[in-house]
Amino acid sequence: MHDWCVYMLRCGDGSLYTGATNDLERRIRVHGTGRGATYTRSRLPVRLVYAEPAADRSAALRREWALKQLTRPEKIALVRRRQGEVSRGPAARPSGSVRRPGRSPGSRRRQRR
Repeated sequence: MHDWCVYMLRCGDGSLYTGATNDLERRIRVHGTGRGATYTRSRLPVRLVYAEPAADRSAALRREWALKQLTRPEKIALVRRRQGEVSRGPAARPSGSVRRPGRSPGSRRRQRR
């Protein structure tokens, strides 16, 4: 059995896709062949830009939901921070996940266009 994780892909159009899986390598392959999520099918190629381990399926799905609540600039900052940590080595990794106060499933902010 594989470990659960949450991941972000940068799509060919520059958008970010967030998902959760228990087999990251297989899931990336499936996305890359156009047989993954409907969202990524029309936005190929996709590239893994972020992955975060989760204790179990429930934790992965909760974290996926939390990441999807972030604004695009917040997601990009998260990806950049993680990429910086990888280049500096494992000692730089923070423990735990960030909880954003005041956010619940029904409280999505309206985005101005």
